[in-house]
Amino acid sequence: MTTKEHKVLPTLRIGELEIYPPIIQGGMGVRVSRAGLASAVANTGCVGVIASVCLGEFEHVPTNRFVEVNYQALRDEIRKARKLSNGIIGVNIMVAITNYDSLVTASLEEGIDMIISGAGLPLELPKYATKGQKTKLIPIVSSARAFNIIVQRWLGRYNRLPDAVVVEGPLAGGHLGFAFDDIISGKTPTLEEIIVEVVAAAKTASPDNPIPVIAAGGIFDGGDIVKFINLGASGVQMATRFVCTDECDVDDKFKQMYLKSTKDDITIVKSPVGMPGRVFRNEFVDKVQHGDTTEKYCTFKCLKTCNPKAIPYCIAKVLTNAAAGNLDAGFVFTGANGWRCNEIIPVKTLVQRLIDEADVVLNPR
Repeated sequence: MTTKEHKVLPTLRIGELEIYPPIIQGGMGVRVSRAGLASAVANTGCVGVIASVCLGEFEHVPTNRFVEVNYQALRDEIRKARKLSNGIIGVNIMVAITNYDSLVTASLEEGIDMIISGAGLPLELPKYATKGQKTKLIPIVSSARAFNIIVQRWLGRYNRLPDAVVVEGPLAGGHLGFAFDDIISGKTPTLEEIIVEVVAAAKTASPDNPIPVIAAGGIFDGGDIVKFINLGASGVQMATRFVCTDECDVDDKFKQMYLKSTKDDITIVKSPVGMPGRVFRNEFVDKVQHGDTTEKYCTFKCLKTCNPKAIPYCIAKVLTNAAAGNLDAGFVFTGANGWRCNEIIPVKTLVQRLIDEADVVLNPR
């Protein structure tokens, strides 16, 4: 998509898939990026991504139906997105969730274009794929070391390389693949540093056909896209910018958190997942940080690391509340630049703006 005769940015190629602009919309759960947003993004030529975690209304069914309800909800959501778009649709599936197998199976059964998988190393992801399936398998990593571990496992057990890799830096939103203390103290490597290392590792892993590297975490405008492509990335993943669009599948109160917040309103919480998470501060966050949460127990155990009797709150219910606009009992994940969002616009307008911003950097007048 571009109003110009020439393409400002390079095309992102993942196998036979051609993505222009070279942008993957990040998967945002719970119930933030669904079919409405994913299809609108795909219609611009970018990749639209559905976040698979807890899509089904698990809170209204018996615990023993948790897997079944979410399996069917993901299939329904993919089908809805397909009806709304002929573009490229992906699914984000967290390794940390207990129904990982079921959601990967649902995605493959629906012929999804790509599975993007992080929140843990997706070491066994290729075992689900059958010969002839065209679904691209894309891990998310936060270091070259993690990337190399995945490459060695996939090659050794499945004779397969990742079709691409998303490299997520410390400025991302939601759960972060870094130690809490390192995030707080600023001791994490920068995305720029990690990208250079992973690009080199991707070339080593497949010298004749280097694995595409997608930069993610804190990328906000067209200038950022240009910067990471110049560092060797083939494209970028962006999530935060797509929240403040007309088509994003959340309550308006959720979007308004971005518009009314400042840089100082962003903080890091310790999530029951066992990872740090970047959120907008609100009264609920203040309660969480002081250990004052009313809902202590969870009956669903949607996360492998969750001890339902010991967690301070149920992260799935908190995020579900937020997506529905109940911010008294939930919080909003954000990337480090979420405070810079200042308006809600159509997806098509946002994508064209990103292209125009990149054009200004590449072709100063």
